[in-house]
Amino acid sequence: MSLDFSQPFTERTPRVVNAAKLLRSAGRRKAERFLVEGENAVDAAVSTGSATDLFVTERAAERFSDIVTAAGYMNVYTHAIDEKAARALTDTVTTTGLFAVCTPVLWSVGKALGKTPKLVTVPVQTSEPGNAGTLMRVSDAMGADAVLFAGETVDPQSGKAARASAGSLFHVPVARHADVNDVLGQVRAKGLTILATAADGEVDLEDADDLLARPTAWLFGNEAHGLGEDVLAKADHRVRVPIRGRAESLNLATAAAICLYESARGQARAKGE
Repeated sequence: MSLDFSQPFTERTPRVVNAAKLLRSAGRRKAERFLVEGENAVDAAVSTGSATDLFVTERAAERFSDIVTAAGYMNVYTHAIDEKAARALTDTVTTTGLFAVCTPVLWSVGKALGKTPKLVTVPVQTSEPGNAGTLMRVSDAMGADAVLFAGETVDPQSGKAARASAGSLFHVPVARHADVNDVLGQVRAKGLTILATAADGEVDLEDADDLLARPTAWLFGNEAHGLGEDVLAKADHRVRVPIRGRAESLNLATAAAICLYESARGQARAKGE
């Protein structure tokens, strides 16, 4: 589709002003919409039917013409904007000039789990949006059935989290629930073995083949404080990731990637794949 950039929306245009409010959590709650930026996130938002409006600069319209065309086929309202409007909509230093306003995509915990989940990621008290996005991306890549953000966590639909998920926010069922005990209760009710990462875990990840073959939920702790003793006590097993070098620990996203990879491999092996 061709867009008319002779009179693009500016940062003062009401539609742009309203979209910019979605950069803040209060604005997202009030409007029941969220804003994503960048090729992967916007492409996923359009292709999954979550996007309602597209905002695009002339430069971005040329660069991402296939996404703009797809938005037209999906009946997404597409708006030409100037560079100042793009800067008003971004929370990054340099903007791609491509944005989508989306309807909420978060699930309830029960619906995200589905009937017979095999692999579930449960980040507890996650505070860094970049880590939240990476956890969604890794979970999606490893074939996890759901990502359940438990406790007081960052909003998975925030701009940075959505961008870091590289579109996975729209691909894997994601839930957010403040009551950690309720989340763990629903997980346990599905028959999942609950594993927690812990530096002093009694099970070494390399010796956990039998455990990893089972339907599993992984608990991953806060970036700074890890998992509290009250949460660790609710896990069936504490698992440590072996570290052979001199690093004291692994960051959240790296530990999650290793554990989820091993689970996916263990479950595939158990099925004879």
